Amino acid sequence: MKRLRRNPDESDPETNPDPDGEGSFSKDQHERKCGLSSMKMMGFFVVALMVVSVVFSVSIVLQDPPSDGVLESGKNVRFLDVMESSKEEQVLEVQPQKVVGPVDDDAPSVEVRKDKLLGGLLAAGFDETSCVSRYQSVLYRKESQHKPSPYLISRLRSYEALHKRCGPYTESYNKTLEKLKTRHHLESTDCNYLVWISFSGLGNRILTLASAFLYALLTNRVLLVDPGTDMVDHFCEPFPEVSWFLPLDFPLKNQFGSFDQKSPHCYGRMLKNSSFANSSKSILAPFVYLHLVHDYDDQDKLFFCDEDQTSLREVPWLIMKTDNYFVPSLFLIPTFEQELSNLFPRKEAVFHLLGRYIFHPTNPVWGLITRYYQAYLAKADERIGIQIRVFDTGTGPFQHVLDQIIACTLKENLLPDISMEKPIINQSQKSKAVLVTSLSGGYFERLRDMYWEHPTVTGEVIGFYQPSHEEYQQTEKQFHNRKAWAEMYLLSLTDVLITSSWSTFGYVAQSLGGLKPWILYKPENRTAPDPPCGRVMSMEPCFHAPPFYDCKAKRGIDTGAVVPHVRHCEDMSWGLKLVDNGSELKA
Repeated sequence: MKRLRRNPDESDPETNPDPDGEGSFSKDQHERKCGLSSMKMMGFFVVALMVVSVVFSVSIVLQDPPSDGVLESGKNVRFLDVMESSKEEQVLEVQPQKVVGPVDDDAPSVEVRKDKLLGGLLAAGFDETSCVSRYQSVLYRKESQHKPSPYLISRLRSYEALHKRCGPYTESYNKTLEKLKTRHHLESTDCNYLVWISFSGLGNRILTLASAFLYALLTNRVLLVDPGTDMVDHFCEPFPEVSWFLPLDFPLKNQFGSFDQKSPHCYGRMLKNSSFANSSKSILAPFVYLHLVHDYDDQDKLFFCDEDQTSLREVPWLIMKTDNYFVPSLFLIPTFEQELSNLFPRKEAVFHLLGRYIFHPTNPVWGLITRYYQAYLAKADERIGIQIRVFDTGTGPFQHVLDQIIACTLKENLLPDISMEKPIINQSQKSKAVLVTSLSGGYFERLRDMYWEHPTVTGEVIGFYQPSHEEYQQTEKQFHNRKAWAEMYLLSLTDVLITSSWSTFGYVAQSLGGLKPWILYKPENRTAPDPPCGRVMSMEPCFHAPPFYDCKAKRGIDTGAVVPHVRHCEDMSWGLKLVDNGSELKA
C-alpha cells in the first residue's frame, strides 16, 4: 500500500528548504517574496485611498443641514451663499432637505436660485444675523416683476456713501450741528439734512418715511429718522455702517411735539410773514420746519413749487412732519421730473422698490411673520389676503361690510361659492388659505363658519386665519404696532389681495407685495356698494391731501390731469396716485 505524502514534505530539504521556520531562504526566493509583498502593500494602499475618498464624499453629501434652515411652501430648505465674481451678485440657493413624514410627489421643486440682493437694490455686506429678514425675505416672495433701474441702484449706492460720510456723530454732522446750536447764519456746509418726525399711525409713518427718503434722494440730503417710541423696535437699519436714527441728544428733539403751523420756523408761516422769501439771510436759516400734515394750508403747500424748492436748497436742516404719502406731487415738480424718470421708468413701482429697500422687519417682528406663515399659510396652494378697515362708529361686525366682502370675493371669483343643498362628494385637492386682518374678530368668525358649515361648490378646501383682533387702534402701544407691522407684511406675502378704501395699512401691504388688489369701495349709509369692489390701476399708495395749485399760473388747477402718470385714486376721488400709462406698459 502506497503511503500518501504531504506536499510539500516538511522534512524534505528539496520541498521545504526551511523546516525549522527560521527564514533561511535562498537569494532568488528572497527577491520573489519581497516583490510579492510590495505589490500586496501597494494594492492595499490604493484600496484604502479609494475607501477613504468614498467615505469622505458620502459624509459631505449627507452632512446635517445648517441651523438656519427655514420652511417654504411646506418644504424644508436651506441657505447657501454662492460666491460669484462680484460680491454684489450673491444669491440664496434653496435646496430640498430630507423631510420626515409623507412626501407630496406633486409638490413643485424648490431647487431655485434666489437673488437675495433683489437685483442690486440692496447693498451687500450687512451682518445677516442682526437683521435676518433683509436677505431671507426673498424666500417668502414670488420674484418681483419690477426690477430696479441701473440708475436707481447707482443713486442708492451714492446715497449710502453720503450717509456714511455725513451720518450721526461724523465730523460733517458735528460741524453742521454747530449751526443749529449757535443759530448762526454761516456759509453752506458739506452736508444738509432732512429730519423726519415720527408722527401718526404705523401705516402712515411707513408711507411718509418712504416719501421723505425719496425727497432726500432728490435733494442730496441725509435722512435722519426720529426714533419715536417704537421705530427702533420695528425696523432694521437700512444703510451700512452708520445709523439712520436721529441721536437722542439732537437739540430740537424736545420741541418736535409742539411743532405746528404756528411755529416761528414753520415754512408756511415764514412765507406769510415775508421773513423767508427774497431774503438772502433767511435762506441760510439754520433750520426750517415743513408742516405737511393733512391740515396744512395754501402757504405750506407751496413746498411743492419749483421756486420754493430753490429757496429751501441751502437750508442745512429741514424738519418734516407729515401724515401723507406725498410722492405723486414730487412728480409734478419740474426740477425733479428728469431725475424721477431716470430713477423709476415704471412709475407704479416707486414705493414697491423704496419699501423693499428701506423697510426690513427686526428679528422679533420677523419671528412673528415667519412663525405664522409656516404654521398657517405655507402649505396652501393659494394665499388670499383680506384687509378690513371700517371707519363707521359703533360696535362691529357690520352686516353690510360682511355682505360687501362676500359679494366681492364671489363676483371676482376669488373664493368659490358654498353649496347649501347637498355635500360635495368629490373633494378637490386644491386648498386656499385666507388671511384676514381686522381690528374686529367678527368678520373672520362669520367667514370661517360659513365655509366650515357648508362645502364649496368646487370642492376646494378653504381655511381662514386671523393673527390678532385688537378691537381698536392703539397707536402708541409698542406690541400693538409690532403685530400690525407683522400683519402688513404677511398680507404682502399673499397671492391675491383685497383691501379697504382709504387704508394706509392696505397701501403698505399691496405695494410691498407688488400686488394690484381689489379694493372695497367705501360704503355709504351703511349699505354695501354696487359694485362691491374694483381692481386698482396700480399698486402705488394714494396721496390723500394733495395741493391743487399751478405754481406758474398761481391759480387753482386739477393736479390729477396734468401728466398721464399722476391720476386720481380709485378710493378717494380727490387723491392722487402714480400709474403707468399705456405706452409705458408696452415698453
